[in-house]
Amino acid sequence: MPVLGILALAMAVTMLCGGINLSIIATAKRLFTGDGWVATQYPPGIATVVATLLAGAGAAVIIGLCNGVLIAGIRVSPILATLGMMTLLKGVNILVTGGSAIANYPSWVLWLNHAQWFGIPLPMWLFAAVALGLWILLEKTPLGKAIYLIGSNERATLYSGINTRRVLIWVYVISALLCAVAAFLMMSKLNSAKASYGESYLLVSILAAVLGGVNPDGGSGRIIGMVLALFLLQIIESGFNILGISPYLTMALWGTLLLCFIQARGMLGLDRVV
Repeated sequence: MPVLGILALAMAVTMLCGGINLSIIATAKRLFTGDGWVATQYPPGIATVVATLLAGAGAAVIIGLCNGVLIAGIRVSPILATLGMMTLLKGVNILVTGGSAIANYPSWVLWLNHAQWFGIPLPMWLFAAVALGLWILLEKTPLGKAIYLIGSNERATLYSGINTRRVLIWVYVISALLCAVAAFLMMSKLNSAKASYGESYLLVSILAAVLGGVNPDGGSGRIIGMVLALFLLQIIESGFNILGISPYLTMALWGTLLLCFIQARGMLGLDRVV
């Protein structure tokens, strides 16, 4: 759940301003294949840990800036911009890895997945910290308020004196940095990096955001609702696994649920921003 949860937060922060980031999974995979290469190429030590983290964060900022400039600067549709970035990153991932997996990570990478604090896995604590940090950003800072305003009415927000382009660029950089955190958790959990990992996370991250109350058109949605939706989806998926339901059928059910929920919101008028 921590990996999916952080990816869902990365999706939600872009949806709040009326956009979307279809490249979150491709970004995370680009980062964890890159981080995996750095972690396995150099001997274990503080320098390697710092280099791995900086490589992931630096690449995330570059990807986020590219998405942000395309969307806020050149005014490309968020769907088209992030779809193009997703395709580009998929190609780069396959080119770099050759379709094979990067494996045999050092013990310091695997430690994160097995460590516990007060009996709770450390990745869950990390997810809670990320969710809390994003909540503070959205609810208590001028940037967070600007994100909601842009989602409600970007033109009116611009006329009020807010630099909407700068805010949108920040949104996509933050989304990419969240993908970097998820990428490191994926490294620790899977003990390998492959270009085909995590393909199913994109649909579920959108579903979690929408079920959590995020308006697909932007302007409304709260982090607590998303966290509750993630727990609900995790419980349902665990039940499906116990019943032996095919993962392909599960994906079809998630898609059906997303369509039904969006239709219900439209019929009830919940997507209208007042």
